[in-house]
Amino acid sequence: MDAPDPRTAVYPGTFDPLTMGHWSLVRRGLNVFPRIIVAVAEHSPKQPMFSLEERVDMIREVFKDDPGVSVEPFSGLLVEYVRSTGAGVILRGMRAVSDFDYEFQLALMNRRLDKDIETVFLMTDFKWLYISSTIIKELARAGGDYEGLVPDAVRARLVERLGPIRGKKA
Repeated sequence: MDAPDPRTAVYPGTFDPLTMGHWSLVRRGLNVFPRIIVAVAEHSPKQPMFSLEERVDMIREVFKDDPGVSVEPFSGLLVEYVRSTGAGVILRGMRAVSDFDYEFQLALMNRRLDKDIETVFLMTDFKWLYISSTIIKELARAGGDYEGLVPDAVRARLVERLGPIRGKKA
């Protein structure tokens, strides 16, 4: 098998839904890696709002004009998926110190499973430090204003699923 390509990064997550923090990380990641595969995880410890197919479709819509970005579903072990793509890097974002412990453990386990695949961390842009998919879902379900916190294609799907943002026109 060929050596993993260090110019291709896999950015894994459930992305339920994709936030501007995720979007920003991909955009900034493209300054480092010419190719990023957004790998949408099938399984999540939380009950997803959107199906795997819906999440993949939304993210493809968001990045449709970015030739360096591809979007694929995956299941199973992340390192096996990364290996199957030929990528050499797992791209991860960190919002705060609280993310570090968990991300560090994951990176070390992935390194144990495949020493040829590197994990690279990018800090979240300060504008998006406070948002997460979970917070966006809670806000949307309660009718709060999440405009500008998710890409437009995601906003449209949230409005379709939950109704218009209170006080806003759909």
